[in-house]
Amino acid sequence: MAKGKKAAEAAPVELARLSGKEYTKELARLHAELVKLQLWVQQSGAKVCIVFEGRDGAGKGGAIKAITERVSPRVFRVIALPAPTEREKSQMYIQRYLPHLPAAGEIVIFDRSWYNRAGVERVMGFCTDEQVESFLRVAPLVERGIVQSGIILLKYWLEVSEDEQTRRLEGRIHDGRKIWKLSPMDLKSYSRWYDYSRARDDMFRATDTQFAPWLVVDSNDKRRARLNIIADLLNRIPYEEVERPKVELPKRQKRGNYREPDYPFRFIPQKY
Repeated sequence: MAKGKKAAEAAPVELARLSGKEYTKELARLHAELVKLQLWVQQSGAKVCIVFEGRDGAGKGGAIKAITERVSPRVFRVIALPAPTEREKSQMYIQRYLPHLPAAGEIVIFDRSWYNRAGVERVMGFCTDEQVESFLRVAPLVERGIVQSGIILLKYWLEVSEDEQTRRLEGRIHDGRKIWKLSPMDLKSYSRWYDYSRARDDMFRATDTQFAPWLVVDSNDKRRARLNIIADLLNRIPYEEVERPKVELPKRQKRGNYREPDYPFRFIPQKY
């Protein structure tokens, strides 16, 4: 695959991991820029759609959390659809995703998207080869329509190595905070590394277009990946800082005749 080879040749050299202090400082700066982006999107009526794809354990959830933890969930909407219902299975495949596309003043982030068909559904045998081929023909046509409607469409593929994926999935097994992230589907798909590689390669060949290109992220270092994704999306959206009036807290009203009640409030135990 020519594009895959070029991506591999252009991959950055391995860098030292960022310290927690460095990461936190730079993330705070980028969060301030995301707030500026949010205000611009609200004022301008812009529409932004961000798609995250990648293998299990590639870091999609962590990247999305890093983007959204300091902004409004009413502007930055995260979409992670469950398995389709019987009715949805009878629809045009991409149909159930379309109602979630952004309206004016919204940024929609898909934690996995219509590309499920080109990836997990294909590899796990949930669809036929004919359905995959049909999807790969139709997806660029739909995405062209999305872009022509005025939506800024960004598609990120998080690329993780075999060793790093193994380390992360094993971490989920042994960490009580992460065990919920490990599904039976993850275990089944783990052994099919090269089936996923073939599916990814076919997907890139068919859907890596000039109007909606795939943006590949080296996600072996989670901290750098998150910062690079945020910096990249900020660079690709032509936002401007919105002037806001200076804010000052108003004076509080005077107590007047109010008295604190003699009421047995049920305070929770202070264990910490």
